[in-house]
Amino acid sequence: MTSALVTTEKLTKVFRSWSLRRPNPSLTALADCTLQVQQGEIFGLLGPNGAGKTTLLRLLLGFLKPSSGRAHIDQKDCYSQSIEVRQRVSYLPGDVRLFRNMNGHQFLEFMSQLRDNTHVDRSYQLADQLDLDLSRRVSNMSTGMKQKLALVNSLATNAPLIILDEPTSNLDPTVRKNVLDTVLELQATGKTIIFSSHVLSEVEAICNRVAIMRSGELVHTQPMDALKQRHRIHARLQTPLPAVPETFQDAVTIQSPRPDRVVIDISGDLSHLLHWLSEAGLSDLEISPIGLSAVYEQFHTVDLADRNLPVNETAGP
Repeated sequence: MTSALVTTEKLTKVFRSWSLRRPNPSLTALADCTLQVQQGEIFGLLGPNGAGKTTLLRLLLGFLKPSSGRAHIDQKDCYSQSIEVRQRVSYLPGDVRLFRNMNGHQFLEFMSQLRDNTHVDRSYQLADQLDLDLSRRVSNMSTGMKQKLALVNSLATNAPLIILDEPTSNLDPTVRKNVLDTVLELQATGKTIIFSSHVLSEVEAICNRVAIMRSGELVHTQPMDALKQRHRIHARLQTPLPAVPETFQDAVTIQSPRPDRVVIDISGDLSHLLHWLSEAGLSDLEISPIGLSAVYEQFHTVDLADRNLPVNETAGP
């Protein structure tokens, strides 16, 4: 990663209503968002519905005019130069709509003729990988099949930036894995990917950095390499804990949910603290890496669907 392909500076979007009947005449959907997405990285966007993720993506694509602040893709202003920006971007929206009267072949052929950087041969190759029947008319496709078709069109591109908004919704676990593998393959060719998802395990598996959004604000940016250096220890206390060595005090956080229990969070190389742990009088030790869910929980309550790969029973083949 050498330079920023995407930059925003205090990017803000306020939706205003001039109705006198509304008690809240304006809604700040995005506030003072400043971030950079480096060329060649997979950048994750996390947050519940209403957090501002889709508003941010639509501002990047020039679909919305910012209330204040600026956004650039490949040094092009996302609003005033939106045509040039969209020539550099392949976008999968979260609420994708397809031409119902076309079959899969016709749709991919049509889309490849609209854009110079979409290749139909690559589309057919991806369709085979996802086991997608292109002979079926879109109106007769299941929700999962329509999602596959939209994904194939978005991923078969030479555009330097790919924006994926909930790309694996309505897909079964096997297809989800194939999609994630394809995204990693595209990164290996130099593509930059913005990956917005509610599924923490997917984001954790492929992203280089993750931004967590809440109520229209960017509240935390997490490099995934640093996250892999963190561990959490659950243990039973046999004796009072000895003092943490001064050298490691900034790397250790201790909580005692009960008098006989302790939770110790450690940042950095765990081996450096093994001697201190051996003298700590602990039993029933359980040591585990601190995953993305632990970071996310600092800003949002996580439900079970976010922790696992949900299977949508209506997903098509």
